[in-house]
Amino acid sequence: MKALRDDAAPRTPWVTPRVVAGSLFALATVLISAVAAWPIYRSTQFVLLVAVALAAATLIAAVSWRQQWRGWLVTAVLVAALLVLGVTLAVPAQLGAPSGWGESLAEVVAGFFFAWKDLVTVELPVGSYRNLLVPALVLFLVGTCVLLRLSWRPDRLAYLAVPLAIAMASFGLFFGRTSVSMPLQLGPVVLYAPVETASGAGILVVCLAWLAWRTSDERVRALQRAADSSGIRTPRRFSQADRRRASLGAGMVAVAVLIGIVVVPLSTHDADRQVLRSSVGPDIDLAQAASPLSEYRALFADERATDIIFTVTSDGALPARVRIATLDAYDGEVYRSGGAQQSAEAAQFVRLPSTIDAGEGAPVEAEITIGALGGIWMPTLSGLEAVEFAGARSADLADSFYYSVDAAAGVQTAGGGLSAGDTYTVRAVEKPTPSLAEIEAAGAVDDGAAVPENLTRWVEEHAQGTEGAALQSLIALLRERGYLSHGLGLADEQEPAWASELVDYTVQPSASGHSLARIDTLFERLLERENDPRAQQTGNYVAAIGDDEQFAVAAALIARELGFSSRVVMGVRIGDAPAGLAACDNGSCEAQDVSVWTEVAAADGEWVPIDVTPQHANTPSLDVTELRDPENVTEVRPDAAEPVLPPDPVQQDAALPDDDGDSNAVDLAWLWAALRVVAIVLLVLLIVLGPFLVVVAAKAVRRRTRRRAATPADRVAGAWEEYVDAAVDARFEAPARLTRRELAVAFGAPEAVCIADAADRAVFSGTAVTDSDVEAVWSQVARQSAALRADLSAVRRLAASVSLRSFIRRLDPNRGARSPNVQKGRRASPARSTL
Repeated sequence: MKALRDDAAPRTPWVTPRVVAGSLFALATVLISAVAAWPIYRSTQFVLLVAVALAAATLIAAVSWRQQWRGWLVTAVLVAALLVLGVTLAVPAQLGAPSGWGESLAEVVAGFFFAWKDLVTVELPVGSYRNLLVPALVLFLVGTCVLLRLSWRPDRLAYLAVPLAIAMASFGLFFGRTSVSMPLQLGPVVLYAPVETASGAGILVVCLAWLAWRTSDERVRALQRAADSSGIRTPRRFSQADRRRASLGAGMVAVAVLIGIVVVPLSTHDADRQVLRSSVGPDIDLAQAASPLSEYRALFADERATDIIFTVTSDGALPARVRIATLDAYDGEVYRSGGAQQSAEAAQFVRLPSTIDAGEGAPVEAEITIGALGGIWMPTLSGLEAVEFAGARSADLADSFYYSVDAAAGVQTAGGGLSAGDTYTVRAVEKPTPSLAEIEAAGAVDDGAAVPENLTRWVEEHAQGTEGAALQSLIALLRERGYLSHGLGLADEQEPAWASELVDYTVQPSASGHSLARIDTLFERLLERENDPRAQQTGNYVAAIGDDEQFAVAAALIARELGFSSRVVMGVRIGDAPAGLAACDNGSCEAQDVSVWTEVAAADGEWVPIDVTPQHANTPSLDVTELRDPENVTEVRPDAAEPVLPPDPVQQDAALPDDDGDSNAVDLAWLWAALRVVAIVLLVLLIVLGPFLVVVAAKAVRRRTRRRAATPADRVAGAWEEYVDAAVDARFEAPARLTRRELAVAFGAPEAVCIADAADRAVFSGTAVTDSDVEAVWSQVARQSAALRADLSAVRRLAASVSLRSFIRRLDPNRGARSPNVQKGRRASPARSTL
């Protein structure tokens, strides 16, 4: 016979205690999840989405619960709601263009599958960027609806709501930022990571509170059903044992939460936070890409010097500088972007959302149109807030733009990089630049590359003042005694194109490269010139020949000698630049306008630019230059002439320190990190499993105490008590009013009757009990205890091992009194509890 349809079953009442409790549980979960996810979005659009999704999920859950919809119908309604709300809430950029609703719908569908990955490659907060609100919509619409339906169920499947609630709260923690919230000072107590700790502790308390209410509600309903079927009256009030049990459970939860709030954040506050975005970086490995500084000299070749690489236009004032690349890692040969000495977060380029918070400053907006630049490095502004792409490739450019806030630089990977005609608008803020002489250094800097000996000697001889003032005087002296040169010499006796606008300029040859050997040679010539008597007579100490490539690296190394973190920036200046510095004319930037400058970090973390281009008005003294010995000599001997091999090229730096002596040293730096991780894991396991381990240990101590009682009779009586406790933990009822034999008969186990009789004889008969009798009784107890749990599932057996029922039953002050569940003239036999 065909089963009855679900809609033929009795209708569930609209409002029941279980529905109310489940609704409050779901509401608390949504609020905690929204707080945890707020750092990801930080926008009013996210708040609106959460509110609408919560209302829609509640409506769908209530109607489907009332009408008893089947699962496929609920799924279909949720999918339709996701599409409708996704177009209007998750992809709000297309609301003003009805023709773009089809694209918005496609963005929503794509977001179901790909936005989760995109979410960890975009700089936080993402706001309403593209379709990155789709994961939040799925979480708060589908998750809330399923959570409500589960929490309202009367069967055991309702407990699946707990892992779902934890998963919803974990969304903001796993997809969030790599750093935690700022510490919270509460009097003498400092709470580290307060937002993350409150979210984790909050969802734990909410889940435990709902589970406790659910268990209590099921127990009351089970007793009510038993009373309805047997006519036995049930108590209407909580007993003293119930209150003590509730107090004990609440105390254990409070201790666990307190330890989790205080101990775990305190022990991990200075550790790196590992989230999903920690292992996700850009599509390209910038550390392996060709350094733009190595290609700097190529910009001044005659065939390229006058090419327009990009133009900058603006309705207001043009920006003072446009950055092309930021190079912060120096290995002694080449300056690159990113390196081993950089932190994982600082070297990471991530997807840029619609807007980022750049702080306070004068707003600047400029449109940049790419010309003959090419490559992956994209011209941007310092203090960048937003980038809007235009043109035929706008969608591809937006998807392939990666930005590093720490480096203030961006890369473009669409189609291999930038192309002529690419156009985009940059919004940024320009902050006032502090005076170099007034800044302070953060401390010693170890960048992994040795400083040339001649540079160190030159710094020691000429440093005046301290910190910023000393750095400013050294850079000024270096530029004054340097000479600008972009090549090895004249080609076909014609003046190079880049020198055509320089007045009374004399071309001097200089080698390219910025290795330690090249920088060491530069300072070696400065020191030689200073010690030359003819230089002292003429006052001409110009001897360092090169361009921004060498002088920017030299300035960066000088800054590090003085305790400043430093980096090299390639870009252009726009407008009226100081004398001797290249600048773009009216925003039209040619290849020969590209400059390189050095940036140093002050103690407050602000980066200060330093112009390092050497002067070109005073020419190096030619007489000293002509008298200079050749660098690669050949020593002639009377018997034989053996040529001396020239040194390696400058890019293969011979000045790098020899680390062979340390190759066999044992690096134990990883040991502390490993021990710390192990300690944190053990601490978390102790917090989670600690209460259960305490219960197991208490039972073991109780069993040991009974087996080692003072007299054999007490040990036999203790065996009976151990058996009763095992039965109680297995959820059998053991009223104290029954005798041992009556209770054994109620348990329905023949050996239990033997254990009860042995205990009675040992206690009441006065006969001698031998040690063999004691061992026999305890052996029976072991077998019967195992038999009690044989019929239980693995989960129920585990629950019995950590159950507190055997402890709590001894706390009941009415253990020996007549049970209120027993009517006059009737005796209830013990039975397994239905809970």
